[in-house]
Amino acid sequence: MSKLVPPHGKDQKLKPLLLQGDALKAEQKKAAGLKRVPMTSREASDLIMLGIGAFTPLDGFMGAADWKGVCDKYLMADGTFWPIPITLSADKATADGLKNGEEVALWDEENDEVLGTMTVTEKYAIDKVHECKSVFGTNDAAGHPGVAKVMGQKDVNLAGPVKVISESFYPAQFADVYQRPAEARKIFEDKGWKTIAALQLRNPMHRSHEFLAKIAVEVMDGLYIHQLVGKLKAGDIPADVRVKAINALVENYFVKNTVVQGGYPAEMRYAGPREALLHAVFRQNYGCSHLIVGRDHAGVGDYYGPFDAQKIFEDIPKNALVLQPLKIDWTFHCFKCMGMASMRTCPHGKEDRLLLSGTMVRKTLSEGGELPKEFSRPEVVKILQAYYAGLEEKVEIKLHGAATGDVKKK
Repeated sequence: MSKLVPPHGKDQKLKPLLLQGDALKAEQKKAAGLKRVPMTSREASDLIMLGIGAFTPLDGFMGAADWKGVCDKYLMADGTFWPIPITLSADKATADGLKNGEEVALWDEENDEVLGTMTVTEKYAIDKVHECKSVFGTNDAAGHPGVAKVMGQKDVNLAGPVKVISESFYPAQFADVYQRPAEARKIFEDKGWKTIAALQLRNPMHRSHEFLAKIAVEVMDGLYIHQLVGKLKAGDIPADVRVKAINALVENYFVKNTVVQGGYPAEMRYAGPREALLHAVFRQNYGCSHLIVGRDHAGVGDYYGPFDAQKIFEDIPKNALVLQPLKIDWTFHCFKCMGMASMRTCPHGKEDRLLLSGTMVRKTLSEGGELPKEFSRPEVVKILQAYYAGLEEKVEIKLHGAATGDVKKK
């Protein structure tokens, strides 16, 4: 009998939709002859999350009733808690050419690969502004990347159960960290862990992240550093660089066998509080009992208050999740405390504090600046400096080639 929290949903069983063996071969062959529905990068990553069971208990892309219930009440039509719509859009011409009950191939347009099939059960239009205001708290498409994605969706949503036939490039490209929920659960069970805190990451770990992580290590059986390897917004540090930086930190500054690292293929929505809930849902599917929720979890710009993502856990239906938030206050380096501290533990003023953020790391390093030693570990800084130096070198080569006419001819 597993000691881990159960997967999300009434059945409390993982529901991976990725086919294997003969069923996979048969579906791949069938998909080659079906009409193709192109998917955006977000829709493709959502399909893979469905495939690996991370979006348990969903069986496909949502219909109109589920879409409305999730937007308005965090609830699907059958009463299942879910915080963000998981939908697939198509242009009107494509939708008009499909009948209910028809099977289609789901095509990752960006990587030119069919990732799955879907039986179309419903075609419907949505109020995009309503979705954005419900999920993101704003309909500012110019400033909010998540809103821009929703407002850029095509006119018609297609719903129906899916069968997944590929995880795209993720297992090969991120072989060291890519994990499916069943794999993470087995690791935790083999270690005898019961309480596991997930640390959501889309940036390299600076000292503030490290402090959050070590608080969790103190009070839990183990820590799951779970980083996003899906698509980010322009300017964010790519996943392979983050993996290298996190490896360096864990190897040098954490006790062995207290940390497991994993990567998941979702795309950031930057939905702040609502996305914190989505992170909680699929971390429960991965076997985590807690999710670390610190300052501005999954936020972007100034759209959310620093602790809105903590407060939202108090607003959702009772018993919506088994997983619980591990709420931690704003953390920083205090020169008077002579170490890392939080608003709850440090009595000193802001003039004594070095506030830390991933945005500051990116800005400082991209401009060739030096990070204070209190901000990040030297092993991590070295990796990030090499990455930004490489970017500058590429820009210089490109500019030089353009200026001198040194451009390869096709």
